[in-house]
Amino acid sequence: MLIEDELVHWWKDEKGEQHRTIVRLERDDAQNVNGFPRDGIITLRILNTTGKVAMRLSPDEGLRLSTQLLAVSKELLNQKRRLWHTHEG
Repeated sequence: MLIEDELVHWWKDEKGEQHRTIVRLERDDAQNVNGFPRDGIITLRILNTTGKVAMRLSPDEGLRLSTQLLAVSKELLNQKRRLWHTHEG
């Protein structure tokens, strides 16, 4: 298992206490098992002060998720740009 990246998000609860949530991207490389190639595994792990959860993805699922995240992120950024244009114009 190799940790590729971590995204740390700090937030405050209703009482004003600070917490953090970590989203960690891990991978297990592709390998030969009994002479046959097997896909590597992508693990998306979420850790915070209340618990941990992980989701294991195939490379196809990882690509599908990343493509969707990219599309949604681009649309949200474009929405903000349009709002700024109407605000300034």
